[in-house]
Amino acid sequence: MSDPVRFLHALAQALSVTALYGEGHPSRERVADAAFEELDALCTGETLPFFTFLDGEVIYGRQSLRDLREWEWSTRLSEAGIGRLEVERRLSRGEFDGVLQELQMRLTGASAGSAAQRQMRDLGVRFGAVGVDGEVAAIIAQVSSGDSTSLTDEVETLCWMHEEIASGRALPMLEAEAVVRSLSVAMHGESGMLLPLLQLKEYDQYTTTHSLNVSVLAMALAETLGLSPREVRAIGVSALLHDIGKTAIPIEVLTKPGRLSDEERRLMNRHPEDGARLILASDADLDLAAVVAYEHHIMLDGRGYPSLHYCRACAFGSRLVHVCDVFDALSTRRPYREAWPQEQTLAYLEARAGTEFDPALVAAFARMMRGSTTRVLRLDPQGALPV
Repeated sequence: MSDPVRFLHALAQALSVTALYGEGHPSRERVADAAFEELDALCTGETLPFFTFLDGEVIYGRQSLRDLREWEWSTRLSEAGIGRLEVERRLSRGEFDGVLQELQMRLTGASAGSAAQRQMRDLGVRFGAVGVDGEVAAIIAQVSSGDSTSLTDEVETLCWMHEEIASGRALPMLEAEAVVRSLSVAMHGESGMLLPLLQLKEYDQYTTTHSLNVSVLAMALAETLGLSPREVRAIGVSALLHDIGKTAIPIEVLTKPGRLSDEERRLMNRHPEDGARLILASDADLDLAAVVAYEHHIMLDGRGYPSLHYCRACAFGSRLVHVCDVFDALSTRRPYREAWPQEQTLAYLEARAGTEFDPALVAAFARMMRGSTTRVLRLDPQGALPV
């Protein structure tokens, strides 16, 4: 068991015992001592501890703690508004008691008050909503909803992710998870389903806006089909990353208004394979995202690209994302054509159900988009633009 995992288990035990026994009780002091010792050991290195709790996942710095996947305390902390816990300096034993007290108040819903919040800052520990560290602009995993919805932070974060990958650095999965969670919150801000979809302003923004839109549409369809919250989130991450291989394609090829040359077409058609490789190189557990990246241009009858060695059925997630991918692509203005209206796009999907698209998924998607409880909100990165 790694040191961060030992500390979190000790912290959870201390919080549980603190809720049972009063101040000064021997059991309470014993578990608090154990948790403090584990934390103090973590603070001896050059980097101070920074934990992120995100939908059952625990991130230490930028490393996912696999031993703590589906850890119940991650969900409890996150639901109490403690999406991150950052230690700013080495603590004393007395200061750690204050940390435990503040955490307990947050978990039980007790009011901490401004004085207690100032005390927490003095204790050298900060915690709150999920955010990206100081290397990039903050992205809060809870966004406002309704007509004031804005995806500015999500756009900026995804642009930064693409720049990181294009520069040869690792795929930033913490940021990808945070973007998907933020999109999910935006979709559920009112009764029914709200689909905040970005309008394209500049052609060189297409990959970013398209990826965010496909993630929203794919999560909405997955939820409509009754998938579990974890499955919906996995679909959302896969959709967000489905075109990640395009980060290797020159912008002049991506935005070219005319017909692509044979070499440009070959380069463009390679992005599913490049994307799958990038995803697998970053995290072996992202099998679904890698498969979706590889298969999202393969049709139901086996046509499309990459060419399959033998005809086989694509994964459910790939077929789902393929429907959402084509819908958003046709609904977006491009250098060589205007955006299609919704009914024309849905008719296109329905006409090709059974050959290019999964008929059941097209039918479910069309019902969702035409449903009275589904509201589409067209946005630019600066704010809401009603359809």
